[in-house]
Amino acid sequence: MADIFIWQQEIWRKLTQNREFRGHALLLKGKKGIGKYEFARHLAKSLLCTAPTAEREACGKCLSCGWFEQSSHPNFYLVMPEALTVKPGEHSEKDESEDKSSSAATKKAASQQIGIDQIRKLTDFVYMTGHQNGYKVILFYPAEAMNTASANALLKKLEEPPEHVLFILVTHQAQHLLPTIRSRCQQIAMPIPDVETAVAWLKQHNVSDPEGSLAAAGFSPLSALSLDKGENAAQYEQFIQQIGHPDRLDPLFLATTLQQTNLSIIVNWLQKWCYDLVSYRTTGKIRYYLNQLTPIKALSREIDLLECITFTRALNSKQQLSHHPLNPRLFLEEMFIDYAAVLRKR
Repeated sequence: MADIFIWQQEIWRKLTQNREFRGHALLLKGKKGIGKYEFARHLAKSLLCTAPTAEREACGKCLSCGWFEQSSHPNFYLVMPEALTVKPGEHSEKDESEDKSSSAATKKAASQQIGIDQIRKLTDFVYMTGHQNGYKVILFYPAEAMNTASANALLKKLEEPPEHVLFILVTHQAQHLLPTIRSRCQQIAMPIPDVETAVAWLKQHNVSDPEGSLAAAGFSPLSALSLDKGENAAQYEQFIQQIGHPDRLDPLFLATTLQQTNLSIIVNWLQKWCYDLVSYRTTGKIRYYLNQLTPIKALSREIDLLECITFTRALNSKQQLSHHPLNPRLFLEEMFIDYAAVLRKR
């Protein structure tokens, strides 16, 4: 099972033994960065495959598998926020020929929610007969991105599901879903690899500091890989270079540098950093930024502990705000200015 992460193989066997799911909806839940979305896509591909292997894997050779890989399978529907389909800073030839201010405004306005219109568009797909009377799969990612209206609209479809349709909901925060939606799904807690397994996997992918990257990513292997080689790797390095050195920290410059990066990710970086500052000051240990022990040790002696704890708690509210339409540069400027103020209060 080359396309299934090693830590997912057991759950794959349990789930696909007889291909009879308890119900018409699966809820794959677990922390971010452990491969839930990849697992869900692999499951969908295998269900749509016309010649699956003995292990219930997709064959990768039939016409159905080809359609799936080309994102054109008539019996597969992916629902996700518009913001996840837009790559910041990426311009097509069409973008360059259009008015740049209009293009930038469009990208800034990309929604981070799954709206009710997206659920309404599912009606024909759900209730019409599938291609060649085949199985139909609808994948929601991340499911907690649904707002109240869209969640209630989906609930109606889950209450009266047609045959041969499977809803797969992938969530990082199951507690944010409606209880009625959770109750209508077969809930599956996705496995988290142990540290040894995750480090070995990162080494296979040539991550330069697997232990350090894994800790900084909250022990989520895919997030660790992204920190080292992903599209946010350069931004992460810029964040580390400034955040641990007050003499280098320029809140306005750093906000401008990071404004194209997902706000939730940046807030999370700072939450972990502040956690380590408080942790080292109080226990002499750090959890996340293992390779930044020297600056954390120095800063933890200088900060006002109470101020740092208060700021760390305030970041919880920042994390909630980061999922709403905001001016990213102003949001980050305020956050980094407040952090700089904590460093000055000794």
